[in-house]
Amino acid sequence: MAMIKWDPLGNIATLQDRINKLFDDSFPHQAHDNEEVPLCAWTPSVDIYETDRGVILAADLPGVNKEDVVVEVKDNVMTISGERSADPDLQATNYYRRERICGKFHRSFTLHAMVLPEQIKAKFKNGVLTVEIPKPEEDKPRQISVEID
Repeated sequence: MAMIKWDPLGNIATLQDRINKLFDDSFPHQAHDNEEVPLCAWTPSVDIYETDRGVILAADLPGVNKEDVVVEVKDNVMTISGERSADPDLQATNYYRRERICGKFHRSFTLHAMVLPEQIKAKFKNGVLTVEIPKPEEDKPRQISVEID
């Protein structure tokens, strides 16, 4: 059996990462372009994967109505935004515990320069927004005839 020397400071970096994650999870914040974001802002989880037809982006949006979701493309940046509203029938004093975050959300993703925004398709089903971004056509090499004098 090999002897391993104990290092009392070896796990300090791991401890710091855990503390940072604890604070990030407890006090969510994301500022985009120096804009103010309320404390109840949240960030939906997103999976991005490639298929033979293109790139698929799937965002978990539980409790969000289809009408409250906006998908926009501007300058090769696709932005998904919307809002999850709190139950208006419940007052804050009625809760014993409240972990589900409400409020506005905003996610942005840079697209390939050759993607045509009008070909992007989005579906919303069972609280999951699925955006299909077709693969751009490859820039085919062109041959140009040059006259030499």
